[in-house]
Amino acid sequence: MRIVSLLPSATEIVCELGLGDQLVGVTHECDFPTFAGKLPKVTKTLIPHDASSAEIDTLVREQLKTRNALYTLDMPTLQQLRPDLIVTQALCDVCAVAEAEVSAAACSLPGRPQVVNLEPTCLEDVFECHRRVGQAAGVLDQAIRVVSHLRDRVDRVVQRSEEIQEHPRVVLLEWIDPPFSSGHWSPELVRLAGGTELIGSEGQHSKTITWQEIVDADPEVMVIACCGFDIRRTQQDLPILAAYSGYNELNCVRSGRVYVVDGNAYFNRPGPRLVDSLEILAHLLDPETHPPPDGSLTYIPVHRSNAP
Repeated sequence: MRIVSLLPSATEIVCELGLGDQLVGVTHECDFPTFAGKLPKVTKTLIPHDASSAEIDTLVREQLKTRNALYTLDMPTLQQLRPDLIVTQALCDVCAVAEAEVSAAACSLPGRPQVVNLEPTCLEDVFECHRRVGQAAGVLDQAIRVVSHLRDRVDRVVQRSEEIQEHPRVVLLEWIDPPFSSGHWSPELVRLAGGTELIGSEGQHSKTITWQEIVDADPEVMVIACCGFDIRRTQQDLPILAAYSGYNELNCVRSGRVYVVDGNAYFNRPGPRLVDSLEILAHLLDPETHPPPDGSLTYIPVHRSNAP
């Protein structure tokens, strides 16, 4: 089978199911596993690589008004790849190729490839995405095994979280300029990790919020997981965060519990590494209860603690 993935999380799902050798095309943003970044790219973006956070936000809002996506298909490359299966998403019309464009492209391709649309809004949906891709690719049994392993890891976090007596009050930000609350699965991850998300709602879209809402919430822990940004890119926006009125008076700042995480690789990519995200978050919220996550650098503290 020849598989084309139109979003990074789908690429990770395909590879997690042992189908990496059948993956023939990916998006310009697919970077994990490493070999995926070397495959032919079937998408292009309208976002300048050097755009600031505010500029990206403005561009996204303008595209929302026109209902046009910021990404488009490279049809000549897609035609050359002759896919049997295209895995895409219908969750966001801005941050990936539009569903209508994918459907039209599939109809024009030789053999009319099967299109699987993924639309997760919670952790259970992400597990179902694994099963849907597995069924479409003829490896449903493998998908069931993968999901079972992921569930076991989630269960271990939840069991440890039940031991926590005082649940930390958390704000998980998905953007800094302007501030965005977390949405979809992220507030759920906070809850499973033993925290209480103060602004974001489970299963709902992330949304623009005022800085005053964060000041009023006064979180004990702030986790910054900017959508599409790794740790280094997010660090560039920290002066914007620190310049907001009342920032230094926040509980989380005074106690040194503001953290930057890799939002691009983990929290905003609804594939198997969402479970890694849960493990990272759990350790940040209660390092005595939850062990540190495995792997390379996944978070950094923004401030040293001033607590005695």
